[in-house]
Amino acid sequence: MSITAADVNKLRQMTGAGMMDCKKALTEANGNFDDAVVVLRKKGQKVSAARADRETTEGAVFIHTNDNHTAATVVGLGCETDFVAKTDDFVNLGNTILALAVAHEPATSEDLLALAAADGRSISEHMMDLTGKIGEKVDIVGFSKVAGEKVATYRHFNGKIGVVVELSGVGSTDVAELGGDLALQIAALKPVAVSEDDVDASIIEKEVEIGKELARNEGKAEAMLDKIAQGRLQKFFKENTLYHQQSLADESKTVRQLMDSISKDLKVVRFSRVAI
Repeated sequence: MSITAADVNKLRQMTGAGMMDCKKALTEANGNFDDAVVVLRKKGQKVSAARADRETTEGAVFIHTNDNHTAATVVGLGCETDFVAKTDDFVNLGNTILALAVAHEPATSEDLLALAAADGRSISEHMMDLTGKIGEKVDIVGFSKVAGEKVATYRHFNGKIGVVVELSGVGSTDVAELGGDLALQIAALKPVAVSEDDVDASIIEKEVEIGKELARNEGKAEAMLDKIAQGRLQKFFKENTLYHQQSLADESKTVRQLMDSISKDLKVVRFSRVAI
């Protein structure tokens, strides 16, 4: 049967697929629109399978904060090229995923992928459709929900880094500026934990081993290796835990000292940094 331009355009409006893909799908489906949609989705599955091993090194981070700044959600959506990351289709999908994450509060990225969009189809299926349309792998590269007494967020100007910080001991203190400074600090300097008490044991073990090996290579006595490694571990804590880092907002203070100057009750409970 003859496939008209109007038919192709109608299918394109329905699916967002390219003109040539729509024409081919309608031709294969003998003009049946429902069957043509199935053809396009199968194409998406094939492209997605073919791109499964590709790396998503580009993309964007999407953040939502509730009105009273007690909860925030951040989602990182990855793709293969910066060009795709700036397209309306990609940004719209990111915003859709974020809205569903806020509404349904999934526990994990896997739970997020299973959520149903307005048309009843899962986020995973919508991502597969976009992969079929653009020919690039699309993947969720980060997801976090933080809630507490007060949260602060930061999204880098390039849209590729997002941070959420949870604060406690706030009371009546205005922490809007401090929260923003802390989130920016985390975005820029990438601390591994709030303080040394929160550093994962595996990281500490690795840093101690590195410290010992460096000292050994410098010719230090074997009996001194543990002491030297512990000294280097303290330096690691100073440079890589939030409280001990030099504050970017006031370089004369550490982050903890800056917080104490506002209120000694203030604490950072946790933070999440999502980056492309």
